Amino acid sequence: MSSTASGHANGTATESKPEPHGNFDFVTRVKPDYGNVVIEKWRSRVTGLSVVHVDYEAPIVKGFFAVGTEIFDDSGSPHTLEHLVFLGSEKYPYKGVLDNLANRAFAQGTNAWTDQDQTVYTIDTAGYQGFLQLLPVYLDHLLWPTLTDSGFVTEVHHINGNGEDAGVVYSEMQGRENTPGDLLALRLQRAFYPKGNAYRSETGGLMEALRVLDIAKIRQYHSTYYAPHNLCVIVMGKLNTQDLLGVLQKEMEPRIIEHGQAHGPRPTGWRRPFLETKTAEPFSLGAGTKQIVEFPEQDESMGEVCISWLGPKADNFVDQQALDVLGTYLTDSPVAPLTKEFVETASPLCTSIYVSDSMRATTTTLDVYLSSVPTELLETVQARLTEELQKIVDHGLDMERMAMIIRKDKRRLADALETSTSEVFLSSVIDDFLYGDPDGKSLADSLDNTKRYNAYAKWTSEDWCALIRRYFLDAPSVVILGKPSGELAQKIEETENERISVQRKRLGEDGLAKLEKALEAAKEANDQDIPPQMLSSFPLPDLSTVSWIPVQTAQNDPTKGGLHASKPCDLERLLQSDKMTLPFFVEFDHVKSNFVTVCAYLSTTSLPNELREYITVYLSSFFSLPVVRNGKELSHEHIVNQLDDFSTSYGIENLSPFSQFVRITLKVQPEQYEEAIGWLRDLLYNARFDLDRLRITAAKIMQGLPALKRDGSVVLDSMHGSLMFDETSTAAASSILGQMQFVPDLITRLEEEPDEVVADLKKFRAAITQPSAIRFAVYGNVLALDKPRSAWAQQFQSMPLSKLEPVAWIQESLTPLGKKPGKKGVVVTIPSIESSYSIHSTRTLSSWDHPDYAALRVAAEVLEGMESFLWRFIRGAGLAYGVNISVDVESSLLSFSLYRAPDSHKGFVEAARVVKEVADEKMVIEDTTMDAAKSTLVYAYASRTGTVGKSAIMSFTNQVLRGVSADHHHELLQRFKAVTKADVLSAIRTYILPVFDPATSVAVVVSSPNKAEDIASGLKNAGYDVESRMLDLGVSDSGSDCSGSDSAMSEESR
Repeated sequence: MSSTASGHANGTATESKPEPHGNFDFVTRVKPDYGNVVIEKWRSRVTGLSVVHVDYEAPIVKGFFAVGTEIFDDSGSPHTLEHLVFLGSEKYPYKGVLDNLANRAFAQGTNAWTDQDQTVYTIDTAGYQGFLQLLPVYLDHLLWPTLTDSGFVTEVHHINGNGEDAGVVYSEMQGRENTPGDLLALRLQRAFYPKGNAYRSETGGLMEALRVLDIAKIRQYHSTYYAPHNLCVIVMGKLNTQDLLGVLQKEMEPRIIEHGQAHGPRPTGWRRPFLETKTAEPFSLGAGTKQIVEFPEQDESMGEVCISWLGPKADNFVDQQALDVLGTYLTDSPVAPLTKEFVETASPLCTSIYVSDSMRATTTTLDVYLSSVPTELLETVQARLTEELQKIVDHGLDMERMAMIIRKDKRRLADALETSTSEVFLSSVIDDFLYGDPDGKSLADSLDNTKRYNAYAKWTSEDWCALIRRYFLDAPSVVILGKPSGELAQKIEETENERISVQRKRLGEDGLAKLEKALEAAKEANDQDIPPQMLSSFPLPDLSTVSWIPVQTAQNDPTKGGLHASKPCDLERLLQSDKMTLPFFVEFDHVKSNFVTVCAYLSTTSLPNELREYITVYLSSFFSLPVVRNGKELSHEHIVNQLDDFSTSYGIENLSPFSQFVRITLKVQPEQYEEAIGWLRDLLYNARFDLDRLRITAAKIMQGLPALKRDGSVVLDSMHGSLMFDETSTAAASSILGQMQFVPDLITRLEEEPDEVVADLKKFRAAITQPSAIRFAVYGNVLALDKPRSAWAQQFQSMPLSKLEPVAWIQESLTPLGKKPGKKGVVVTIPSIESSYSIHSTRTLSSWDHPDYAALRVAAEVLEGMESFLWRFIRGAGLAYGVNISVDVESSLLSFSLYRAPDSHKGFVEAARVVKEVADEKMVIEDTTMDAAKSTLVYAYASRTGTVGKSAIMSFTNQVLRGVSADHHHELLQRFKAVTKADVLSAIRTYILPVFDPATSVAVVVSSPNKAEDIASGLKNAGYDVESRMLDLGVSDSGSDCSGSDSAMSEESR
């Protein structure tokens, strides 16, 4: 089901009770019985502050600071407050000081989210030292933020000198409010919960409400909810719990007492949000309801459906986890009953279906979501779903498959402890804080997964059918049908233009001038320089406090004389003891793990260009085709069931970066190692391209195209790729623009010339699986394998010795424009979005070993780091929600990107001004800015190797794909350390300034209709030759992907 269910992990409370630490009393300890993790909960008897430490080995320490936030309107007070918290605090009254200090703490700034019932602030640091230093600073911002008038103007909402509404929060919600996901979610909340219930609210804030919100209301909201007794400090990773409590006891408890907020865990008059307010009043769904909500989209072919029910009570963990297992049974693979019936057909009802749940105050909710449903079938979905669930109940469940799913879920839980430990526990810990028993009993109960899995293994088919009847068939539901509307898209544009026009007239020239002056004054007030000593007094952590995950690596490479390792190790000795010689390349990377992963990296370099667009069909059908094993053909259902039964996970993807490669992975327990290799062989070479399966795959892809066309980021990447990369690029072939024309043609050809399609796919497969195109990898617990090389020899005995194709980087597929960017600008209009997305690209370094690489990476971080130059002048000024400078060596392109910008060209112009002033030293790079950039890069590389799997993959990526040493990322940290301010300025002038010069860059923008013309004119005036396009409205149309004149906009001027 949902990620919230992943928080459940079996465990029991232990009996030993530590002594109090200052004001903090021990509440409970839980030690799950499936992993080396200990969870302790403490609470201050004086202030009520709660603390939870989830202790496990990892390089990254993660902080989550949770506040229970309840709101009964759509003002967005919880969300706007989340943003304002970062603008300064009582002790640190400067905008950006928190993120600047975080950047010095081996972190990458801070973050936060606002949900229906919580606002959670986050910080991840490499090692514990920086985390403990930053913790009091962060909590100072949460409990005593400045909440200034000027901060509200820039961060929440203002009207600029052109009469347009802007602000960081406003821009964010402008980009979200009329998307299908947000529209359906809000209508569902309104239909599901009664008036007076806080779960009805749009906590992000509706634009209409944000335009009338004021700072006074936000201050009042803060005083009510941001109190120590309503705050939980959650820390995950390796540090000493007593050190954590010591920092809070010494730094925070006295200040809370000084502020008169030390009222204990349960102050007089305090009502726990959601549990002791009107929200907690019981309600029912009556007979249920069905409602239609329209969303703006010119392509009216596909809609969305969400169906919701009341789930188990909040403390009924048995039924909650059982429904999670049931959701997996119903939907998680091509042979799952609902997926098989609704998705895996020649005429799909939807392209995906999933079941999720959400924890609420007294109950849970259950949701079934169906994506890309043909509009004419929207009204049939509820009945079809009911019919299928009734069939399952009537015929009973496949109990062999259910047993397999329970086994696999237990393996997945163990795997998640290695790959995403914090996510395993986070939801349960937050839910316990919001809704659980004060004594911590509910936390232990929620984490008792193993006990429940063992109980489910004894359930009968009737037990599972009873669950379906109780929560789905016999219960009322709320059905929301999301219907696309071209008319609504036009109406939204016209209404917004009219509103802005009226607003301009109402304000008049004098009023607009005053607003612009007020905005500039707010910016000036917000951008006061942080005293250098406030930053420099915060010591940089010691790199030795970061605990890197050790990796042993060795390669079987017949072209280099067989087996070799970069340094002597146990892995090399094990491989030498297995004397089997392999005539093909295999890299082995050992890390401490309970699993082993078998990989194949397939090069698409030799793929004929006319076949390249088959990539999406090949990837989508790879695990769901019939396979011939030992002379016998096995059905795709058999294949899926077998893979699910013996593996922990499996997948196939077109890599990014290194998009000229396809990677296939099978993760298993060590005892299944040889079996996994055998399956890999058969999937690669012995699958049969069954026409029925291919038609189903093509239909699913086709049906998903309209949703992709609504996504501004997807269209931006695709358009940018089509300009910069030629027909030899696999990524460009698989993009939305390539597939919009290819997939409809493929569907026709599957009916009219099916043999030719199959022949093409066979040629496709032969090209990317020939011995010269394939590299194998094994990572995980390799030392647990008896015959790590012999297993390969046994399964791939017929593979001959062959010289490997060189590793192809995407820079080899650059178009003439990509090789020499300049002047070209494209503006694409999408009716379904209300903001803009842009990317400007120029050429850059083409090797990770280039002597300027370290300086350029530091320079990019200096400019784009949180609360650094671009962050302050772009995001801080409300010109965009996100800003980024990327240095992509593989493509040899440097790019400047804006995300969710009201007017991306204005953001580009301002960024160009800022970078030029930095380059000219009119804006000074402080020593603290240099320190922060280098510290952030430490975190970036620690995060990329933050799990055993990531560390092993980094070893392969470095050695094989990048052609550098296995420890190249460690070497880079030393090179970053040596970079000087002069090096950074040189890198900015040489490599970054050209991206802001039309003569040396390419610009691509995806925009809403009401801004497209202004943006195109702005680019034209800047010096770009601008081409304006409207994304093709129907995927079935013949002709080009985009319509519009190549020069219509280029002749216009302001």
